[in-house]
Amino acid sequence: MMYSETEGRQELVRVGRSLFERGLTRGASANISVRLESGFLITPTNSCIGFLEADKLSLLDYRGEWVSGERPSKEFILHRAFYDQRSDAGAVIHLHSPYSTALSCLDVPDEHLFPPLTPYLLIRLGQVKRVPYFAPGDERLAAAVARVAGQTAGVLMANHGPIVAGTDLNSAMYAIEELEESARITLLLNNQPVNLIPESEVEALRIRYGHQPAHGV
Repeated sequence: MMYSETEGRQELVRVGRSLFERGLTRGASANISVRLESGFLITPTNSCIGFLEADKLSLLDYRGEWVSGERPSKEFILHRAFYDQRSDAGAVIHLHSPYSTALSCLDVPDEHLFPPLTPYLLIRLGQVKRVPYFAPGDERLAAAVARVAGQTAGVLMANHGPIVAGTDLNSAMYAIEELEESARITLLLNNQPVNLIPESEVEALRIRYGHQPAHGV
């Protein structure tokens, strides 16, 4: 989906306020963007997504060059990694939501980060990937996200937090909410005996909901 500029501004304000008011991120610790026909809109640097002003949002051209509004978040390069690798991406959300961020810090194999405890993360995102730690704004972090963005719409950045892409802002919001809830459940059940969804059922969910590499979608 590509938003009109007016609609994109309205939706960024609406979704940002909703995520903030429900405690999914704090302070100036998140950024949200949408794809437009001629470029992108993203939240400005050091802005709180709960108090966005539509006319101050950062407008970028299709190359990612700043056109108008306040200075864009330095983490647009992470968003661009998804837009470049997923032609179906209409919106990207990055939060510092507490449970997902906590999970990103665990010293466990990546395949153990999200055991198949419920079907809902699999339905929304498929297999979430984790990439190594690099400082916020570091181009190496954007490159790491780009390497896996074609395989999954959800990425955990180690010691940093989650970032997801969706066809529009609603789908990205629902996906990052489910990622946060799945992280919370995983941490609540840590070191407890659990019943996992059988691998055959996991594969069936992936096939049913089309979680395959998104190049050329």
